Amino acid sequence: MSAQGRPKGEFRSAQHESTPVSTDRNRPRLGLLFAHEWDAEGYARQPQLQYDAAGFDLFSFPSNIGLPLYDPLRFAKRQAARGRHRGWAGVSSQQEQFGALAAALVAEALGLPGTRPEAILAAQHKLYARQVLQQVAPEANLGFAALDVAYGDDIPHGLAYPRFVKPVKAAFSVLARAVRSHDELQAHTRFGRRELWVIRRLVEPFERVCRERLPQAGTAHRMMLEEPVPPDTPQYNLDGWAWDGQVHALGVVDAVMYPRTQAFMRWDLPGTLPSGTAARALDVARRFLQAIGFTHGFFNMEFFHDPASDRLAVIEFNPRLASQFSDLYLRVQGVDPHAMAVAMALGQDPATVPRRAPLGGAAASLVYRAFQPQAVPPQPSAAQRARLQAEFPHAGFYPYPKQGHPLARDFKWLGCTCYGILHMHARDAAELREHAHRASRILGWPLPYAPPLYAPLHSATPPAAIPFPRPST
Repeated sequence: MSAQGRPKGEFRSAQHESTPVSTDRNRPRLGLLFAHEWDAEGYARQPQLQYDAAGFDLFSFPSNIGLPLYDPLRFAKRQAARGRHRGWAGVSSQQEQFGALAAALVAEALGLPGTRPEAILAAQHKLYARQVLQQVAPEANLGFAALDVAYGDDIPHGLAYPRFVKPVKAAFSVLARAVRSHDELQAHTRFGRRELWVIRRLVEPFERVCRERLPQAGTAHRMMLEEPVPPDTPQYNLDGWAWDGQVHALGVVDAVMYPRTQAFMRWDLPGTLPSGTAARALDVARRFLQAIGFTHGFFNMEFFHDPASDRLAVIEFNPRLASQFSDLYLRVQGVDPHAMAVAMALGQDPATVPRRAPLGGAAASLVYRAFQPQAVPPQPSAAQRARLQAEFPHAGFYPYPKQGHPLARDFKWLGCTCYGILHMHARDAAELREHAHRASRILGWPLPYAPPLYAPLHSATPPAAIPFPRPST
């Protein structure tokens, strides 16, 4: 994603690379790895520190030309040497694709606070994570199996459908979708030369470390199948942290999808999950994190909860802060997760970080999507952005203009494209919706509360979930 052209506001700030770095010897120096987008803003809210930044922006040209040459072990060794020379008091990253693992490797090399690299690998290797979850919390697991074919190979016959297919190592829901037949799965796993180049270079850095540090997980260069969940099953995100042998909850965010799709429409805070179910989710997270040895840092657990059956099913674990939610917690709870992450990087109890006065009782991250290329609306003009800023000075606006191959790849890999995100808060959920309606009219974009104004490409409702054989424990 690219966040160029953002208006300034209370939660808008320049990328940390352009933020002047103090040379005050009394201020701790922190190594920041792959801290872009939401993280650049979150860490910029912590002026009590000095930062040394490293790591390319995967979604911004020309920064992302660093991808083809990226070697995680060489990068970690180089940053560890830099940290010794510069006197880093800590190292931090909340980036999923490369940053979390890199920070763990550097912290280990420097003897700084952090979690074990093996724990990061275990959480990010989605097939291995399922195997661990089956051992410690089988009631919260989905049926799963490896799809042991190389990229582009023919899919074996004899599989039962529907299935949910996704990469063993990926991020941002790339290439994750429900398939209803052999032909559909075969078509979904056909990749062009350019697509294969991107996929292999996204996965290979992880694979290189995994072969050395967690060989029992097996290769990440493959896809996996999971039990499909009935359509419109409510989805949630449990955010929390591990510290001093204990696992704590920060909160639960509702994940609201565009109808009949698996594409996020918005994230709402506070969430609507009953407190008893939230406590069950935290217990599942505690068992899993302890099993993989995740002892230090933020985590995010995505899960389903079916209110009819009361079934709770884990989607995946992310061994880092869900940075997109950081300012939602700041707006509603007055707690700054990035300030807590900094405290943990420095070896300080994050629970002692002072809270601020909340700005409202409800907040949302509104995601504007199109499900057909011709339905992508134009980006707002400078006048529209100025009007948005004047009427909602605390709003966070993130435009994502795309065209050409990146846009085509979105529709191939995701079935849709995100052309903008808006963060807002209000006194309550009803007022928040009113604000979102006014803001969307200013932008000239459809309101992300109602069904989309155009039919999704994959709009057919999949059949109800069928039993999926679970691996034995």
